[in-house]
Amino acid sequence: MEEPRNIAVFDIGRTNAKLVLVDLSTLAEIAVLSRPNTVVSGPPWPHFDVDALWHFLLDGLAQMQAEHGLHGIVPVAHGACGALVDGDGSLAAPVMVYDDPIPPDVAAAYDTIRPPQADTGSPRLDVGLNLGAQLHWQLSRDPTLAARAAHLLCWPQYWAFRLTGTAASEVTSLGAHTDLWNSHTNQPSPLAARLGLTLPPVRACHEVLGPVLPDIASRTGLAPNTPVLCGIHDSDASLFPYLMTRPAPFAVVSTGTWIVVMAPGATAPSGTQLNTDALGRPLPAAMFPGGRIYAETAGQVPDATALSETLDHGIMPLPDATWHPSEPTANSPHRTAAASFALAIRTADTLASLGHAGPVFVEGAFARNTAWCAMLAACGHEVWAIPSATGTSAGAACLFRPQDVPPPQGQPVTPLQNAATYIADWRQASSSV
Repeated sequence: MEEPRNIAVFDIGRTNAKLVLVDLSTLAEIAVLSRPNTVVSGPPWPHFDVDALWHFLLDGLAQMQAEHGLHGIVPVAHGACGALVDGDGSLAAPVMVYDDPIPPDVAAAYDTIRPPQADTGSPRLDVGLNLGAQLHWQLSRDPTLAARAAHLLCWPQYWAFRLTGTAASEVTSLGAHTDLWNSHTNQPSPLAARLGLTLPPVRACHEVLGPVLPDIASRTGLAPNTPVLCGIHDSDASLFPYLMTRPAPFAVVSTGTWIVVMAPGATAPSGTQLNTDALGRPLPAAMFPGGRIYAETAGQVPDATALSETLDHGIMPLPDATWHPSEPTANSPHRTAAASFALAIRTADTLASLGHAGPVFVEGAFARNTAWCAMLAACGHEVWAIPSATGTSAGAACLFRPQDVPPPQGQPVTPLQNAATYIADWRQASSSV
């Protein structure tokens, strides 16, 4: 097998899907293709357009192979998503979208069978953010589904399965608030069995599941022995290079549609969400939809004057969607500055809730938001911004060389000046709404 050099990372975010070609020798992004991750309204429930994603992947692999050459593939995807496949490998049901509400009676019934957070580390989350809740609803809607489903595959492993024909489970995906995994024992929880579903054998995220299937090699022009890795949860891909190169404690903040805070070595209090890292260890973590909030709130990019005026006048959005002292005009740069400041303080408070200590490394979209980074640093953290356009791609590519990962290179962030009053005022105002 040829030594992997150009690695294709299939990165499925909740908002967009990307295919990124990474040069493994430099971790530079050679090529990036992107498309919206569209949702079909139904029936039987809102679901992802799997066929569109599949054709995007195959067309992108063919293009990258023709233009650059491609030597390996690793799938990466957001959490709270799983696919039920039948005996011939087809989908047994459409792949449900996590942000669709679960009916109250179904949610209440699910609460009687889900394992306790003390065992799994997985808190009860809203809508379908616990994969187990989604599965319970699907099975209640279709009583024949459990019998037809040969495997339950988490989202990255579904795409690895499509590419190789090998079904596998993986700990970072199962350990991301699914209720299906015991983060303390690094073993499945009882939930899958209670639902009548089967998890395939657990494989390491960096393990080669196999070469691409022959028809895929023919369709894309890939070499028949092109290896495909098991794959990894997207935030854990961002975390992976730090796990391999830094001693704990530290934190990685992976940003996109969600701001995901991961704090290896944190002195996490009881009740903290625990994910599972790529090495199979409990990982104190928390998340909130920061990217979505920012997109709904922000306007023009602020200049230095707008940043200063936002601080001086105490312009801030509050958690109940009101503004203090008054709402800026639509598309105003003051809106963007205030949204950045508020989300940064909320991130700092999330770090504190995890008992975090040590430096904070910011990956993804918010690493390029200088106002957000500077405010996070003003909250008392040593902050490093990682400039990669997509924080998951380099980490995912590094799975091809897990024992030889270079330390991520970032830029130190200078704290925002004169921010102490703003920070205190935002916290006080937010606590009263």
